[in-house]
Order: sequence, then structure tokens, then C-alpha cells
Amino acid sequence: MNAHYLGHVVFYVQDLEQSLAFYRDLLGFKEVGRIFNGMAAALTSGRTHHELLLIQVGDAPGPSSGRRRGLYHIGIKVGDSLAELRHAKSELEQAGISIDGMSDHTVSQSLYLKDPDGNEVELYVDADESLWKNNPAAVVSPIKPLVL
Repeated sequence: MNAHYLGHVVFYVQDLEQSLAFYRDLLGFKEVGRIFNGMAAALTSGRTHHELLLIQVGDAPGPSSGRRRGLYHIGIKVGDSLAELRHAKSELEQAGISIDGMSDHTVSQSLYLKDPDGNEVELYVDADESLWKNNPAAVVSPIKPLVL
């Protein structure tokens, strides 16, 4: 498999509005939608459906609670079709890498795994770009299970 590009980064943040003031208002990312009862916002520079997702966790008591501030995961585009994602899954399985989850995000389909240090990595392919170009809010569609 070949990484096409780093597609997005997901951050757990203390205060969503404060983070939006930085990423949206100061740096110029466009907010395309909110999820999790308004506690998370997807942003784009216009290159793709989203390059940044911010999820508010408040004071986040720490790792033992499963909530923390900082990096949640990175998303790496590995192809343009479900066939390429199936091939990536096969390569991972042959290498002995566990797949932690598979999701259909409407605008993309994804595999989730951990790198050798335990960082979460999402490998994904995009759905037809007209879907999110015609409806930017599609990026915050409900997540569905993916079967490959």
C-alpha cells in the first residue's frame, strides 16, 4: 500500500470555542459541521472534506478515564476505492497488525489500528468527492459499520 497524503488530524481540546477561535477565526479553516451534540467541529481548508476535527473534552481528568487533551488520531489516505482499502487490510493482516475497527463515515471509509507506540492511525479511502463538495456537512454524518 502507498500513503497518498496525511488527510486529517483529530485533537481532543479543552474548550471548543477557544480552539475554533484559533483554527477557524485566526488561521482561516472553514467550519463545515458539528457532531456529538455540538461538542465537536469539523474544519477544512477546502482541499478535502476535513483536515481537522476538534473534540471538546473539558478538563479531561486523564488517561485512566479514557479522556485526555491532545492528539486523538491521524488519518492517512491510502487509496481511492474500497478495493484499495481491502488490499490495505489484507497487507496489514499479513504483517500481523490488528485492525481495531472499521467505519463508514459517508465521505470516507476507514480502518483503525495502532502504530508500534500505541498511537491510533486511521487508514482511509474517500467516497466520491461530489458527495462532500455538494454537501460539506456530509462530513458529520452518523458513523456506520463497515464490512470489507
